[in-house]
Formats: sequence, C-alpha cells, structure tokens
Amino acid sequence: MHTYLALGDSYTIGEQVPYELNFPNALVRKLNAQGITCAAPVIIATTGWTTDELAAAIQERALQEQFTFVSLLIGVNNQYRGRLASEYAVELESLLQQAIAFAKGIADHVFVLSIPDWGVTPFAADRNAELIAAEIDDYNAVNKQLTQQYGCVYLDITPSTRKNRTNASYLAEDGLHPSALEYDIWATALSEQVSRHLQ
Repeated sequence: MHTYLALGDSYTIGEQVPYELNFPNALVRKLNAQGITCAAPVIIATTGWTTDELAAAIQERALQEQFTFVSLLIGVNNQYRGRLASEYAVELESLLQQAIAFAKGIADHVFVLSIPDWGVTPFAADRNAELIAAEIDDYNAVNKQLTQQYGCVYLDITPSTRKNRTNASYLAEDGLHPSALEYDIWATALSEQVSRHLQ
C-alpha cells in the first residue's frame, strides 16, 4: 500500500471545507479508484503557516517515517506577510530537501504545487490585485526553478485559481480559500502526475 505525506498550509488542510474534501484526501480517493492503493494521507499543515513555521512543525513532530510520495504547497503566507522571495527560496530549498528524504530519496515522488493567487478573490477586493499577482508570480518562479533543479514534479495550479475567481462555487464561504470544486481540479491533475511517476 502506498503512503502519502502532504506538507503545507491552509490550502493543504482545506480551510473552510470538510476535511475529507481537501485536495490530499481527494487525491487518495482518485488514486484508489485507479487501482493505486493508498493509505489515508498524513497531513502536516496549518492555516497561516509560512515556510519557516512549516519547517519548525516538521522538526517538532520528529517524523521518522518515510512515504511513497509527498506533496508540498507553501509560500502564500510568506507573500502575505511581505517577506522577500529570496528568503522564501532559501527556506523552500530546505523543505524540498526534507520532502525528498521523506520520499525515500526519490525526487520525482515529490510533487510541488504552485501558490494560488488570492489577490483575485472577493476577500482581496480592497487590495492591489496586480501587485499581489506579480509577487505571487515571483514566488512561483522560485518554487518552479527549485522544483526542477531538484528533479521533483511541478504542478502549476495558479491559472486555475485565476480563471475561476469570479465563480462563487469555486470559493469557500470566506471568499478567500478554494472550495471542494477547486480542490478537485488540483487532485485530478495531481492524480495524473502521481500515477505516472509511481509506475
């Protein structure tokens, strides 16, 4: 049976949606339906976490276990707090190294998701959407470059979050976080990548 570790923040736990409808659980259901038997995901994620807070939580948990595959989605709170993309790069690289170790040293069993653009949501109606988009693009350039450098798999979900920004059914009730419908799009794309790289 395959095992799965999901590392991240509110986008990984699925803030405002039922736990079973977040993208890690949706991914496991899709893989199981394809005959790729997976245990329930182990999730280390909390709303509001930045890269350094995720790293601290991993260390505190002292996880010795290894997993068949790992997902990593982190950075939106770094951007939200006005931190530099250069600082993000250093901390993300360390997290990527940890993720590869968790995936038994198999780099292409680590799946990195791009950061969604929260600036297009109703929550950000009074913010500078163009500035947020530009900063998130900078962050995503960093995580894509590092993902490819380490031989991990990159999944660009940002265009989907921008495309569906005006459709309330793709947003949670807070007008900020994705709904189960949006998470299902991510899980579908991830399931295709995971199934390809596990075989």
